[in-house]
Amino acid sequence: MTRLRYVLCLFALTVLHAGQPARAAEGEVADEASADADDAPSAGAGTLALDAPALSKPVRDMLLRHARSLVLREPLTDERSRRRALRRIRREVSDLLATEGYFTPQFDIAGDPPSLRIEPGAQAVIGDVAIEFEGDLAGDTPEHGERREALRMSWRLSAGKPFRQSDWSAAKQALLDDLQARDYAAGSLAGSRAEVDPEAAKVALQVRLDSGPAFRFGDIEAVGLALHDLDLVRRYSSLRPGDPYSVDALLAFERSLQASPYFSSAQISVDRDPARAAATPVTVSVAESSPKKLSFSAGLSSNTGYRGEVGWTQNNLFDRSWLLTSAVRLEQLRQIAFADIMLPPATDGYRDSFGVLAESADIQDLITRRVGVGAVRARVRGDIEIRHSLSLQREQREIDGLVTSTQQSLALNTSWTWRRVDDLFNPRDGWVLNAQVGGGLKGVLSDTNFVRGYLKGQWFLPIGARDQLILRGEAGLTAGAAESLPQDFLFRTGGSTSVRGYDYLALGVRQGSAIVGGRLLGVASVEYVHWMSAQWGAAFFVDAGDAADSRKDFDTAFGVGAGVRWRSPAGPIAFDIAYGEREKTWRPHFSLAIAF
Repeated sequence: MTRLRYVLCLFALTVLHAGQPARAAEGEVADEASADADDAPSAGAGTLALDAPALSKPVRDMLLRHARSLVLREPLTDERSRRRALRRIRREVSDLLATEGYFTPQFDIAGDPPSLRIEPGAQAVIGDVAIEFEGDLAGDTPEHGERREALRMSWRLSAGKPFRQSDWSAAKQALLDDLQARDYAAGSLAGSRAEVDPEAAKVALQVRLDSGPAFRFGDIEAVGLALHDLDLVRRYSSLRPGDPYSVDALLAFERSLQASPYFSSAQISVDRDPARAAATPVTVSVAESSPKKLSFSAGLSSNTGYRGEVGWTQNNLFDRSWLLTSAVRLEQLRQIAFADIMLPPATDGYRDSFGVLAESADIQDLITRRVGVGAVRARVRGDIEIRHSLSLQREQREIDGLVTSTQQSLALNTSWTWRRVDDLFNPRDGWVLNAQVGGGLKGVLSDTNFVRGYLKGQWFLPIGARDQLILRGEAGLTAGAAESLPQDFLFRTGGSTSVRGYDYLALGVRQGSAIVGGRLLGVASVEYVHWMSAQWGAAFFVDAGDAADSRKDFDTAFGVGAGVRWRSPAGPIAFDIAYGEREKTWRPHFSLAIAF
């Protein structure tokens, strides 16, 4: 059989974009082959309609947009004029159809008014695919072989798929991107060939990649620094000189800089010169954030009422890139003033901070006033956040108008948080788990010996395309004399983020007219959410839990209800109405319902 061979180059698609869509003098070219008459443009004088029922509508639309030869240069009054028009159409439309895999089309102009009949023939499919490698990746080590096989497995146009020029170009680019994503920053497409057998309607593909040398990271350089120094930029990087080149590592570095309080934007590039592959410089271009910010905010919470806040932030305290965050927050039930200083990241990834706090609260007839100082060392590694803290606080407790006691503690605490969710702000699938353990010793600035443990989990289970089930649980236990501990180390529950249907922190230990913290906590929640649209959803839930001083005093309180959800950029905002079976009362709750 005679084989007609084509070499389809990358610039073949430029035919589709040359010039403007063809237009008739009085209207668009009509597609008389369309099954839906409403979709067909009206025919005008001096134009050819399409009669091509074997072509899909997207292909017909492409011809109507780009085939300028369908606009006639002269009336088709005789056989000579039809032959001239048909020659122009064959040259142009054949090339256009070839980009969609049709290599044996037949054309004819017939009818009155005339129309162009197209028999496209069989659409070619992918036959053999050969992917070859040059450069360092052509080496014979097992690692090189595994990488070559992985690249071949990632190839998008497998045998039997229809051939289209756009898919062919996209597949080559995707393969090149995969090559350049790791080790081979200067990788290139050394050659490609699409060999067509029109009679068999098959296309054999050949791609040759030149990996070039394997790259390794060199020193980090920075552009755009004025307030801060290069050392601060380097502290946000996990890259080390000599590490293998990786796009993922560069993106992680870029994200960490953009999320920092020091920079409003960051872009990272490397020198792709093969001559510098052994230690390619990493150039970071940054725009620094404003060093000082004064902020005002107001809000409303179903837990603590109306809120107003004034904040002050400074990210270059003492010209040492120390971050100062301070605020005065006034709520109906609680007032807080705090100041925290966070140091730049350490070389091992930890962030150290220290601060002071003063708080006054009147919640469930329990009035507390406390002051505290503390220091925290935190690190995020992958999906795990680890926090070690040391805090000293002194609290004064008032019930029924009497100062009943003063408690003091010096506590060491460690917290682990695992986050495995598909979206941090709007999770649909995954889970979040937090575990804490801490305690203090009597005589070491604490009024009593105590140990405190706490566990909280949240699971997101997708159901179908729009629904999800959310499971939540909390458990806590403190061993020690409750009357000698600040409320921070005891447990109360109730409110919008715990057991709905009850007031904020209304479930705990009754002492006089007040509810105080107990040594035991247990909370469970089941919530079903149906998303009616991308933004709005409806929720139905059952909550249960209590806080008590002992197991025999633990009396589970239930709350049931329903609510609406709105997906905001910061996470779903929830408004719920819940019935508390213990108090036989309906209560509204609203909150930002993100994973903790």
